[in-house]
Amino acid sequence: MKLSIVIPAYNEEKYIARCLQSVITQIEALASRRDIEIIVVNNASVDRTAEIVGQFAGVSLVAESQRGLVRARQAGFAASTGDLIANVDADTKLPAGWVEKVFVEFENNEKLVALSGPFIYTHSSKWSAALVWFWYRVGQLTHFLNQYILKRGAMLQGGNFILRRSALEKIGGYDTSIDFWGEDTDIATRISKVGRVKFTFDFPIYTSARRFKKDGFLVAAWKYFINYVWVLLFRKPFLKEYEEIEEDV
Repeated sequence: MKLSIVIPAYNEEKYIARCLQSVITQIEALASRRDIEIIVVNNASVDRTAEIVGQFAGVSLVAESQRGLVRARQAGFAASTGDLIANVDADTKLPAGWVEKVFVEFENNEKLVALSGPFIYTHSSKWSAALVWFWYRVGQLTHFLNQYILKRGAMLQGGNFILRRSALEKIGGYDTSIDFWGEDTDIATRISKVGRVKFTFDFPIYTSARRFKKDGFLVAAWKYFINYVWVLLFRKPFLKEYEEIEEDV
């Protein structure tokens, strides 16, 4: 089983090296026991993102000139060759054991088509961390209700989810009419019709808190919530446009 780790990047010169190093460190720790490729999709960056990626041996750089997170994910998918497609954001950092857990989960359950877990936001206050924890618990409950009772969909955390290639091909890939908001809900809803989607707190990933810092927790949470509901009910996001947030935190 081969894993393709796809990392979309738009003006991520502040984060991309840290993200790639966390991936490479885990691959080296596996001592070549696993077949893994790393693909960074340069989504029309105008900073040093491509230059920095070029300094990492063995990392493939794919260009996608049309802006949009989902277009970048699709470009990475098209360039990948793995049986599993890991979607990792450029401002994330993989915790120890993340890569190996991907293989274990999918090897032990042939019906599993998608795996995801929560974000751990770095440099956030204890109060914000508690709110995020509560938010994810509510999300986990809705995930259970939607997948097993209402049969309307499932939950994935954008930037920390893995898809089985055969299932992604079966549903026609990513919906590139979506730029950002609701993209994870859309793919979770569609791929849940093919097999099981698993969201577990045992599969976290570290990420920047820059969007929460920029918008504030309540505003950011509201944007995620309304688009989650809109995609579930109407198969399209409520918000069409989004702001790229590049500043460090």
